[in-house]
Amino acid sequence: MTPDDFRRLALALPEAVESSHMGTVDFRVGRIFATLGYPNAGFGMVQLTREHQDIVVGVEPRVFRPVPGAWGLKGATLVVLAEADEPTLRGALEAAWRLKANRRQVALLEAGRTPAASS
Repeated sequence: MTPDDFRRLALALPEAVESSHMGTVDFRVGRIFATLGYPNAGFGMVQLTREHQDIVVGVEPRVFRPVPGAWGLKGATLVVLAEADEPTLRGALEAAWRLKANRRQVALLEAGRTPAASS
């Protein structure tokens, strides 16, 4: 995956917007759920729970690793973009988004997945 792929997938989530802080691109749904370009252009970051972080790092250690230091202990998880595939990255971004989204926003995502009723 590329930084543009990360951006496309992050912004495809309901009401996600791109912003920045401390010179880093971030993606927000009210609060930051992901960043791009830290520690360099080859990485993204998703904010997961510690439990989810442990799972993804254990299953895909080439793709995911905890952010060093205190942020990593709180679930901040680096994504090695060159190692990620689209379904894996989409799932990680959605998980991070769900942690920051409100119920109305989650309902928008779910509504987008519900097959339209046949007439």
